[in-house]
Amino acid sequence: MTGEAELEAAEQWELVNTPLGERWSGRTRYAAAMFFYKRGEMSAETLEVYRICARLDSENPLPIIRDRGVGKDWLKRIGFE
Repeated sequence: MTGEAELEAAEQWELVNTPLGERWSGRTRYAAAMFFYKRGEMSAETLEVYRICARLDSENPLPIIRDRGVGKDWLKRIGFE
């Protein structure tokens, strides 16, 4: 990865981990999730959970992803067991 791509990925990683409950945080997490989806690092089913939670700033998408049985690689990467 180039330095610029690494910086972009690091920024998106911070955004996908935006704390719950902050204003517009659900939309921020969804936008960042789209970045990882477009890079092939997230499944469509996982992205869909982020989309559903986009308007729910206090809703954690990670337990929903786990409960649906999708995105196991993503959950491991993000440190959610």
